[in-house]
Amino acid sequence: MIKGQRVVCVNDTFTPTIRSLYQQLPVKHDVYTIREVFLGREKIVRGGETATVGLLLEELKNPPDPFHQGNQELGFSSERFAPLEELPDEKISEEELAHAGAWLPG
Repeated sequence: MIKGQRVVCVNDTFTPTIRSLYQQLPVKHDVYTIREVFLGREKIVRGGETATVGLLLEELKNPPDPFHQGNQELGFSSERFAPLEELPDEKISEEELAHAGAWLPG
């Protein structure tokens, strides 16, 4: 996942604690634009060997993470999102015509 990429939310289940910390949360099936990509802190916080990729989204703004010394905004795990499969304009218009039942001369 990269900055500027469009993604769709696939998991909008949040605990009451998370809901109390955030001002804005993603909604399942809604489309968002990645504003920033960052490394999660599981390795530091939980002592794990891996870390998740975190995302900040253009459409959602949240307060600073109370557990981050650098005042980083609360973000979301990239695992809550899937890349949006966007077709080039030419393919979209051809497919739209096919699905609309339009007759195209051969």
